[in-house]
Amino acid sequence: MKQENTNKKGPASLEGERELLTVVVPVFNEVETIDVFYTRMKKVLDSLSPMSYELIFVDDGSRDGSFAKLTSLADHDTRVRVAKLSRNFGHQNAVTAGVDTVRGDAVVIIDADLQDPPEVIPSMIRKWREGYDVVYGVREHREGEKWMKLYTAALFYRIMKKITKVEIPVDVGDFRLMSRRVVDKFKQIRERDRFIRGLVSWVGFRQTGVMYTREKRYAGETKYPFGKMIKFSLDGITSFSHAPLKIATWLGYGVSLIALLYTMIIIVEKFMGMTVPGFASIMAGMLFLGGVQLICLGIMGEYIGRIFNETKGRPIYVLEEIYEKTPTTDETRIRNSDGPPTQGSLGDSSSVPSAPDEACR
Repeated sequence: MKQENTNKKGPASLEGERELLTVVVPVFNEVETIDVFYTRMKKVLDSLSPMSYELIFVDDGSRDGSFAKLTSLADHDTRVRVAKLSRNFGHQNAVTAGVDTVRGDAVVIIDADLQDPPEVIPSMIRKWREGYDVVYGVREHREGEKWMKLYTAALFYRIMKKITKVEIPVDVGDFRLMSRRVVDKFKQIRERDRFIRGLVSWVGFRQTGVMYTREKRYAGETKYPFGKMIKFSLDGITSFSHAPLKIATWLGYGVSLIALLYTMIIIVEKFMGMTVPGFASIMAGMLFLGGVQLICLGIMGEYIGRIFNETKGRPIYVLEEIYEKTPTTDETRIRNSDGPPTQGSLGDSSSVPSAPDEACR
C-alpha cells in the first residue's frame, strides 16, 4: 500500500511546533545595500508571524567590508547567521553553501542587491501552503537593464527550453522558495559546475511561479558582467543538454556532404575539359574545414573540461566560519567548518579554533 509523506514540510509539521522559514542571501561586495536590504527583509518576515524565521547571509569573499557589516547585524539580531567562505567561489556555490546550513521547513533564496523584492515572499509562502514544493519568481518586467541583456537573457531561456529534457521555466532566476523535501534532495546534488535553477527543476515535485517586477539594482555594480554571463550560460547548457555535441556531429555531416558534392563537380569538370585555377577555392575550403574542426573540438572541450572538474573531486566551496549570536546570552558563537561552536566575544582570536579548515563537500 502506498504510504503518504506526512512530513512534507519538515519538522514544523509536528504538532505544537512553529514553522521556520530560512532565507539564504549570497553576498559579494554589497556593503552599500546590506542595511536597506535587512530593513526591508525584516519588515516582511516580521509580518509572517507566528511563523518564525532565520536569515543566513553567505559572504562570498567580499573585500569591501560586507562581512563586518553582516556580523554587526548578527550582534543585534540572533536570527541572523553569517557564513563566511574562505574566498570568492561564485554566486551559485555561495547559494549552495547557504542551503547546506539551513534549518527551516521552507527556504527562500534571494540576492542582496534588492533587484528581487522581499515583498514577494508572502505570495510564495501562500503558494507553499497550498501544497507547492517550489515557488519561483517569474520576471514580468525588468527595470533598469539594457536592451542587450534583456534580449540575450530571453533568448537563452528559450533556447534552454528547446534543447533540454528538464522543464526549466523561462524568465526565472534563482529567487525562489523550496520546501524541506526539495532542499534535502537538492543537498544530495554535488556537481561542481552548478546551474541552480536547472537543478531545482530537475528535482521535480509540484512547482509554480509568482509574477513580479524585477527592480533596478539599489547600489553598486552588477556581479555578472558579460564574460560571467557567457560562462553561466555554458554551464546551464552543458549541464542539462548534449545538443551542442549533436550540432557538432551534424555540422560534420553537413561539411562532409558539401565536400562530396564539390568533389563530384570537380570530376565532372575534369571530364568536360574545364580547368579552372583553384587556389582561392582551395584556401576557402581549407579555412572553412579548419574552422569547423576547431568549433567541434571546442564543444567537446567544454564537456571534457566539466568531466575533468568532476573527477578531481574538489569541494564545491570551503567554509571558513559561521558567525552567530546565541539567543540566550550575549556571547558570540564562531564556528569553524572543522568543529563545534566555540564561545567568545567578537574580536577575541582565542574563540576561533586554530585547526585548519575542512572543505565542506
